[in-house]
Amino acid sequence: MELKVPEYILSIKPYTPGKPIEELEREYGISGSIKLASNENPLGPCPKAVDAMKASMQDIHRYPDGSGYYLTRKLAEKHDVRPDNVVLGNGSDDVIGMLARTLLQAGDEAVMTAPSFLMYEILVRSVGAAPVFVPLNNLAVDLDAIASAITEKTRMIFINNPNNPTGTFIKQDAFEAFLKRLPPSLTVVLDEAYIEFARDPSCLNGLSLIDENPPIAVLRTFSKIYGLAGIRIGYGVMPAEMAGLLHRVRQPFNTSALAQAGAVAALDDEDFLYQTLELVATELDFLQTALNKMGVTSFPTQANFFLIDVKRDADRVFQEMLKEGVIIRSMVSYGYPRYIRVNVGKRQENLRFLEAFERVMDKTAQEPGG
Repeated sequence: MELKVPEYILSIKPYTPGKPIEELEREYGISGSIKLASNENPLGPCPKAVDAMKASMQDIHRYPDGSGYYLTRKLAEKHDVRPDNVVLGNGSDDVIGMLARTLLQAGDEAVMTAPSFLMYEILVRSVGAAPVFVPLNNLAVDLDAIASAITEKTRMIFINNPNNPTGTFIKQDAFEAFLKRLPPSLTVVLDEAYIEFARDPSCLNGLSLIDENPPIAVLRTFSKIYGLAGIRIGYGVMPAEMAGLLHRVRQPFNTSALAQAGAVAALDDEDFLYQTLELVATELDFLQTALNKMGVTSFPTQANFFLIDVKRDADRVFQEMLKEGVIIRSMVSYGYPRYIRVNVGKRQENLRFLEAFERVMDKTAQEPGG
C-alpha cells in the first residue's frame, strides 16, 4: 500500500496492550494466576451495576440514549454541578480525545509529566500538536517545572492526580497557587481517575475549580472505584461553554446503553464504594508493612497501587513473578528500571504475592546486578 500518512501520525508509538491472562498461563504453563497489574477493583464489579446491566439487556436492540440524560443528571447531582458541565465518554480517554480534537491544532503544544498516562501523548500527537514532557520530581508532579515549560505555543496542560504510576498527590493550596501563574489561554486537564482512593485530606479535588480561569476540565472514571473497567465509561466535568464545544465532536452514541445503566446504578451503591475503600486502605497498609519487614522499599501512595524498588532489573522480576502466577507491572518502560508497580488485591491474593515476591527476590539476588 502507498498510504499518504501525516508525519504526526507516524510519530505515534502505538499503545501495546498486555496479553490476556489465559494466554500468559498457556505460555508459562501455569494456572490460577492472579493479576495485580492494572489497578482494577479487587472486589470485582459493583453488584448494583451488574444487576442494572442485566435488566437493560432486554432493550439492547435499541440505540443508547445519545445524550446520556439520566447519567448526566445523576453525576451533576452527585458533584453539585449543572448537567451542561458534564460530558460522558467511552472511558475518560474518550474525553481526552475530544478535548484534543476541539482545543488543539497542528503546531500547538501540550505540557504533560513524564511518566504519566500514555494516552495523553498519543491523543495530542493524533491532532498534530506536540507533547512537551516535564520530569517528575522525587516521583511527584512538579508544578513549578510545568509552569516554566509553558511557551506561547502552549494550549493545554495534563496533570494526573493522584499520579499514575507513582501514587503521589498534589495539595489543594499548591494547585490553586499554580493556577494563578497560568495565562488564561490555556486549558488544564486534571485527570482524577484515582481520586476516590486518596486518604490525605489536603489532596487536591478539582471539581470546585472548574469555573476558574484558566478553565479546568476534570476527568473521572467508573473503571477503578466502581469496578466497571470492562464497559468503558468515564466523564469530564468542565465549564459549560467548553462542554458544549466537545459535544460538537462527540460521537452521538459514544457510551453504550449497558454502560449508562451500570454507571447510574453504581452511583447508588454506597455500600460497595465503602467496602472497596476499606479493603484498599487495609490491604495497602498490610502489604507495605510486610514489605518493610522484608527490608524492601515501597513508596507512599494515595491510590490503589504503589511502587516497589526491587533494586535490580524490574523486567527480570516481572518475568519471574509471571512464572509464579502473579502478574505485576514492570516500570522499565516508564523510565524506572528498578521499580515495579503492584495494585492492592484481596488478602489471599496479597499473601500469595508476598510469598512469590520473597522467592523471586531471593532467586534474583544471586544474579548479576541482584
